[in-house]
Amino acid sequence: MTINAQQSGAPAKRGPIERLLSPLAEVRAGEGATVLMMAATMCGLLAAYYFLKSAREPLILTQGGAAVKTYSSAGQAFLLALLIPLYSSIASKVRRIQLVGGLAIFFLLNLVLFVVLGMSGVREGVAYFIWVGIFNVFVISQFWAFANDLYSEDQGKRLFPIVGLGASLGAFIGAKAAEPLAKQKGPYVLMISGGLLLAVSVGLLYAVYLRERPETRPGGAKKLAGGDGFALVMRDRYLVLIAALIVMLNVVNTSGEFILSEMVTSHAQATYTDTSAEEKFIGGFYANYYSWFNLLSLLLQTFFVSRVFKYIGVAGALFLLPGIALVGYLFFLVSPILGVARWLKIAENSVDYSVQNTSNQALFLVTSPEVKYKAKAAIDTFFMRLGDVLQAAIVYFGLQLGMGVKQFAMLNLALIAVWSVAVFALAKEYRQRAIAQ
Repeated sequence: MTINAQQSGAPAKRGPIERLLSPLAEVRAGEGATVLMMAATMCGLLAAYYFLKSAREPLILTQGGAAVKTYSSAGQAFLLALLIPLYSSIASKVRRIQLVGGLAIFFLLNLVLFVVLGMSGVREGVAYFIWVGIFNVFVISQFWAFANDLYSEDQGKRLFPIVGLGASLGAFIGAKAAEPLAKQKGPYVLMISGGLLLAVSVGLLYAVYLRERPETRPGGAKKLAGGDGFALVMRDRYLVLIAALIVMLNVVNTSGEFILSEMVTSHAQATYTDTSAEEKFIGGFYANYYSWFNLLSLLLQTFFVSRVFKYIGVAGALFLLPGIALVGYLFFLVSPILGVARWLKIAENSVDYSVQNTSNQALFLVTSPEVKYKAKAAIDTFFMRLGDVLQAAIVYFGLQLGMGVKQFAMLNLALIAVWSVAVFALAKEYRQRAIAQ
């Protein structure tokens, strides 16, 4: 039985798939196959991204350098400011499945071009770096928009943790599988592998569409109304608050990564006398750091997120990350010890990649189709990259002013206060819209 049938109130018993998924979330009759397919779709998409991401580092660093890599974030934000209005215009002219599937196929064709040109000797490191950054936020955002369009607010609260688990598994598997390929085969095999996974994800997305036929629901066959994604954000207080949340979250998190990197570097320089030993210590530190927070985020997504949504709801879940960040940066301020800082950042990133990420997606369950596809694209792309640009500016001017770890921690605490105000207002707006539905 499909979601359409389940929503119509047709009686049905839970099948084997629903029973299999029941330890992860509350999956009702008729929902199991579709949510499993959506999880597989997100798994393939995130695995594809990690293959493509692993290919970009050797290209940008050998063809552009670390400085160019830093400046490319600003280039991404500039290009996204131009692309969002164009995308919004196209979105009003085609069906929603054509929009999401067509976008993914467009990026797939771009990837074929990168492989052909790169293997022909063209220096494409900078262009590819910017392209991957846009692919990451744009395509993933629109696959989530499709999930938002597919499920009601009640279904999304119950089932998004499983969809998010697919994404977490894809990221974990993709990162692990890409490592040996990067060492043995190089960037272009990674690109080809990522392209194949992206093609599989598009196929799965169309399979979900054919199974559910969302256009048969009330309003489902209508094309999106006109309007620009930026304009939709700016005239809706709820969307402004989501955009503010994304910007503040990104600035605080990336500033925290900068603080941690400064602490790691200072410790290495104070402990070791030669560069080789410093490099080994830093490499080992970050390998362990990434392993732990990826593992913990996967465990939280598997066993914790659905229970958080069940007992305190999406609105309540929004308060977890700023609370953890507040405690963390207070410790950074009072006792900047590397061992403590490491575990505090692991906790922050684990919750960010699991509870917070799923909550961010669920916020759009109570919005119109136009918002889910157009405004969400603007928020998940431009405003996220705007956070990167603002954080880079904060670090630059902070260093010019001679700020150290404690001063940056104090600044982050001030930013968390602003973030918390936005969360209070956003949680109230979400609850009101959920009740209205």
